[in-house]
Amino acid sequence: MINLSKAAANEIRRLQATRQKLDSQLRLKVEAGGCSGLFYLLEFDENPPVKEIVCNSNGISIVVDAESYKFLEGLNIDYSEDLMGGGFRFHNPNATDTCSCGNSFAKKKLS
Repeated sequence: MINLSKAAANEIRRLQATRQKLDSQLRLKVEAGGCSGLFYLLEFDENPPVKEIVCNSNGISIVVDAESYKFLEGLNIDYSEDLMGGGFRFHNPNATDTCSCGNSFAKKKLS
């Protein structure tokens, strides 16, 4: 399961409205790169493939491909603002290391 805080869900709704994509689902992916080896990618998807994993949290549908889900199961996403601006904060129980930006992580070895 992937969980969104209320603040994260509200920010996603705001972004959907700003982009006029109110019916879109949030796509969450993991891609190679970043400071620690892997990074999170968030985007909106209006027509996700049927075989995707779908999690629902605080009224938001989150679409994840099976390969990314291996790294994301149990992920908590929050949203907060500070002096540097606003951003999503990822709390991943599968990460062994994160970089200071918080958007890149290293993974535990899968057995």
